[in-house]
Amino acid sequence: MRLFKIIILACLLMLLSACETLPKRDPAFSPVQAVDLHPPQQTNGAIYQAGYDMRLFEDHTARRVGDILTVMLDEDTRALKIADLEASKKSSTSVTAPNIMGMDPSLVFGKDLSVTLASENDFLGQGQANQSNLITGNISVTVVEVFPNGNLRIRGEKRVTLNDGNEYVRLSGIVRPVDINASNIISSAKVADATIMYTGDGTLADSSKMGWFSRFFNSPLFPF
Repeated sequence: MRLFKIIILACLLMLLSACETLPKRDPAFSPVQAVDLHPPQQTNGAIYQAGYDMRLFEDHTARRVGDILTVMLDEDTRALKIADLEASKKSSTSVTAPNIMGMDPSLVFGKDLSVTLASENDFLGQGQANQSNLITGNISVTVVEVFPNGNLRIRGEKRVTLNDGNEYVRLSGIVRPVDINASNIISSAKVADATIMYTGDGTLADSSKMGWFSRFFNSPLFPF
């Protein structure tokens, strides 16, 4: 009876987990919190308050903490590596037995005592690796920090739920305000210390992954 209750409880937990449709959020790519956006300090009695000014000759590109910036993803990386190694080594050594009292050793012992040693080693190794990655699109991120030199630290995450899976696009890095165009867009090629992640989970993502049993036989732990 106790085992039956445990089975029922496990089934209920599985059903509850299946009802969870919202994708998990990575706190490392979350936007700046509202508590960090402190309002500017007011000077009572003055006509103009600091931080509430309107700049007529300034565009609307991101430059403050909490501002939104659009990053145009245009990553196309290709890598090719070819290795070809061939080595060969040959050696030969011959030792002739000396005469014994002016006589050939074969006449004394009935056998030829000359020794000949020979060795030959050949090695041929070839290897080739070819990798290509392409990611395009746009993602809007927020400014989370402004450095003393004016550079901006940005980070953001895009989560899309499609049928039986979730897709995640995460980006973080450092940008220069001068690289941001008038439309408040910057290319991902101009993001310093960039971290760009495109991952997914769900049924489709699980079906494309190798199981733990197969990974064991393809790991360095497997001795054969």
